Amino acid sequence: MSSKIARCRLSVVVSATLLAASLSWGAPVFAQGASDGQSANASADGGYQLPPEALQAIVDAPRPPRLLLSPQRDLVAFLQTPALPSIAEVSQPELKLGGIRINPKTYSTSRASFVTDLWLKPVDGGDEQRIAGLPEPLSLASLLWSPDQRHIAFSQVDVRAGEVQLWIVDVATRQARRLLAQPLNAVVGNGFEWMPDSAGLLVRLRQPGDLPQDAGIPAGPNVQETGAGGTVQQLRTYQDLLRSEQDARVFAHYMTSQLARVALDGTVSPIGAPGLTTSATMSPDGRHILRQQIDRPFSYLVPYTRFPRRIEVVGLDGKVQHTVATLPLVEGLPVGNDAVPTGKRSVAWRSDAPATLAWVEAQDGGDPAREVAVRDIVYMQAAPFRATPQVLAELSMRYAGTQWGSGDLALLTEYWWKTRRIREWRLQPDGGDAVLVRDGSYEDRYADPGMAVTMPDATGNSRLLIASDGNSIYRIGDGASEEGDRPFLDRQNLADGSTTRLFHSQAPYYESPSAVLDADATRLLTSRETQTEPANYVVRNLQATADDAAPVPLTAFEHPTPQLRDVQKELVRFKRKDGVDLTGTLYLPAGYDAKRDGPLPMLMWAYPGEFKSADAASQVTDSPYRFNAIGYWGPQAFLAMGYAVFADVSMPIIGEGDAEPNDTYIEQLVASAEAAIDEAVRRGVADRRRVAIGGHSYGAFMTGNLLAHSRLFAAGIARSGAYNRTLTPFGFQAEERNYWQAQDTYLQMSPFNYAGDIKDPILLIHGEEDNNSGTFPMQSERMFAAIKGLGGNARLVMLPKESHGYRARESILHMLYETNAWLDTYVKNRPAEDAAR
Repeated sequence: MSSKIARCRLSVVVSATLLAASLSWGAPVFAQGASDGQSANASADGGYQLPPEALQAIVDAPRPPRLLLSPQRDLVAFLQTPALPSIAEVSQPELKLGGIRINPKTYSTSRASFVTDLWLKPVDGGDEQRIAGLPEPLSLASLLWSPDQRHIAFSQVDVRAGEVQLWIVDVATRQARRLLAQPLNAVVGNGFEWMPDSAGLLVRLRQPGDLPQDAGIPAGPNVQETGAGGTVQQLRTYQDLLRSEQDARVFAHYMTSQLARVALDGTVSPIGAPGLTTSATMSPDGRHILRQQIDRPFSYLVPYTRFPRRIEVVGLDGKVQHTVATLPLVEGLPVGNDAVPTGKRSVAWRSDAPATLAWVEAQDGGDPAREVAVRDIVYMQAAPFRATPQVLAELSMRYAGTQWGSGDLALLTEYWWKTRRIREWRLQPDGGDAVLVRDGSYEDRYADPGMAVTMPDATGNSRLLIASDGNSIYRIGDGASEEGDRPFLDRQNLADGSTTRLFHSQAPYYESPSAVLDADATRLLTSRETQTEPANYVVRNLQATADDAAPVPLTAFEHPTPQLRDVQKELVRFKRKDGVDLTGTLYLPAGYDAKRDGPLPMLMWAYPGEFKSADAASQVTDSPYRFNAIGYWGPQAFLAMGYAVFADVSMPIIGEGDAEPNDTYIEQLVASAEAAIDEAVRRGVADRRRVAIGGHSYGAFMTGNLLAHSRLFAAGIARSGAYNRTLTPFGFQAEERNYWQAQDTYLQMSPFNYAGDIKDPILLIHGEEDNNSGTFPMQSERMFAAIKGLGGNARLVMLPKESHGYRARESILHMLYETNAWLDTYVKNRPAEDAAR
C-alpha cells in the first residue's frame, strides 16, 4: 500500500509582502546598454524614478484586510494589510546566516510583513468590534486564537525597543495587554503557541548575552571535505549560507532560546536549558513537548534545516522522556526529485490521540533509482514511548502526509514525482484495513476530488471533519473543467465512494468555499467575486429553502482600482501546432473595440510548467468569472497604459512516458509562444510586430530563451531570472537530472549560451539581495555583460536591498517606470524600420 498527498514541486510563487508605508528616496546604480555601442555606465539621471500617475495609482490602491476565523467559527479577526514599506524600512540591517535572514536588533526574521490594525466581527453579522489597548503603532507579526476562543495571542515587533513582545487580547472585553515582559526569540517560527487547555502558552524566550565578536584575525582557513568513497548526490544552489566559524558563532547566538510556559497572569516557568531549538509543539494532552534542536557540525553548503538534529520528547519539567531520533548532517541527496534523507522524517503528533508520535522512514536509502517494493514505512508510537513502534502503512511511493480524524478514520497520501502519480488511502489508525480512495495523476485537475475539510478540536489541533455517519468526509476543490474553475463543496462516503455535491459555484460568480462553519456542514463561508466586483465574504445556509437561500454578506470591500473597473477579460483557448490545447487570460482596456480601434501593442506574461501528460497540460486553468484584479506585480497594470495583456499564457513542457520534458524545452516553448501570438492576432487585438514577452523568475528564464531562439517578440522584460544553468548544476525547477547527466539539455536551455542570438531588446531587473535558490544576482549581471559584449541591446536594473520579490515602494515604482519606458520605446513606439526586420 502506498500513500502521499500529491505535492507537486511548487515553483517559487512570488508575492510582494506589504509593510507600513512611508516614502524615502535613495540613489541606486544601474547600467544601460545600447545597440549603438555606447558604453554601459551608471545612469546619469540617478535616483528612483516615478512611472506615470496611472501606474502610481495602482501601486497605492487600498488593500483589503485578511480574515482569520475563530475556532468556533462564529467570530472573524480582521488583519489590516499595510501599505508598501519605504526603502528606509527595507534597508534595516539584517544578517544572512544558515539560509535565513535575521533582524539582529529584534531577534526575529527580517523582511516580515506587519499587520497595522486588528478588529473582530461576528460571522452572522453585526458591528465591528474594536480592541482597546493595542500597542501603538501596531506591528503585529503573528496571531493565534486560543483553543477555547477566549483569548487571542499575538507577537508585536517593536523595532524601537529592539524586541518581539507577546501580547494577549481578552475576547469578551476586547482589551489587549502585554502578557510577558521578556522578549521572544522569533528567528524561526512564531516564538509562541497555545497550550491545549488554553491556560497558557509555550514560548521561546530570547536569551541575554553578548554577541560573539570578530577579532578580525582569522584562526585558520575554512576547510570543507567530501570524505572518501562518496556517492553521487544532488546539492542545490542555496543562498545566505554560513561562510566561517565566526558566522557559525553568530548564528548560534541568534538561534539560542529558552523554552518556557507562560500562564495567563504572566507567570513564567522555564522548561529545561537554553538550546538551538527550531521547533517545539505540545502533545494534544498537554503533557509532552516534541522538541527539535540543531547541533554541530554546521555546514557551509546547506541551510540550517539540513544541519544535524536531535528530536526529543520532553516533559513540562524539561527532562528528556524519549529520544526520537538523532539525525546527521545532510549535505546532499541521491539524484532525483523523489529522493529523501534516510532516517526518521516528518515527525509529528497524531492530532486525534493524547500523545502518539507518527513518522516515516525510507526503505530504499532515500534513492528513487533503487527498485524496491516498499519505499516508505509510516510508524506510530504512543506515550510512554517504550513499546515497539507500530507500522501504520507500507508505501510504494513517497509519503506526503496524514490528515487525522479519529481512531477509525484518517487520510494518508503518497506520491511519486517521476510519474506524477498520487494515491490517497482511508486508514483506521487504531486497527483495521486500508482502503484506496484515490489513484491517479496529480496533474489531472479535472479529476481532482478536492482537499479534505478539517476543523480545530477542543485542544486546537486540526482534525478531519467527519459526518455523523462516521464514514463520510467533506472536500473543497477548484472544480476545474473545460469551462474554467467552478469551486465546490462535496460530501464523500469513504465506504462506498459515493459523492454528494453540497455547493457548486455558479455563473456569473466565482465563488470559492473558504470554511465550513459547523460540524454538519450546513453553513458555509465563501469568497464571492465577479469580473467587476472584488472578492467579498458571504455566509450560505446550505439547508435553506429557495426563498431563504440568498447568501448573507460578511464584508463589503470596495473596488481597489475603480478607474479600471471596465477592463475586459476573456479566458482564451487555442492550439499549439502539435495539437496541445493552450489557455491564457486576455485583458483589454476599457472601451476598446477591435473592429473600431484596431490592434494594440501587447504584453504577454507567462511561467512555464512541466507535465508528463499532454492531456493534463491541455486542461483549462482559471475562471472567466474571476475579479479583474489589477495589481502592480503582474502585467495587468499596463492595461492602464493602453496595452493588451495576455496573462498566464500556457507554456507547457511535456515529456510523456520515459521522455524528459526539458529535452525538447526550446521547441515546445517557441511553439507555445507562436500559437499565443497567432491567436491574439487572429482576434484582431494585437499587432504582431508589437508584442513583448515578460516573466519573473522561471518566467524570466523563459523570456531569455524566447528572445534567443525566436524573433517573435519586439522586446522582453525579465525579472529576477537565471540564465546559465551550469550555475545550477544539481537540478533546477522540475529538472531532476544533474548537469553531468544531461549536459546537452543544460547547455541548450541556457540563454546565456545564445546571448549573441538575442537581437531584440531585453530589460533585466533583479534584486541585489535575491535569496531564491538558483537566481543569484550574478545571473542577470553576467547575462547583461554577455549581451552587451556581443553587441546586443539590453538594460540592467539592480534594485538595492531587494530580494526575489521586491518590497519597497520606491523599488516597485521604479520597476514600473523602467518597464513602461522600455515598452514605450521598443513596443508601443517601435521604429518602423525595426518592425520591418
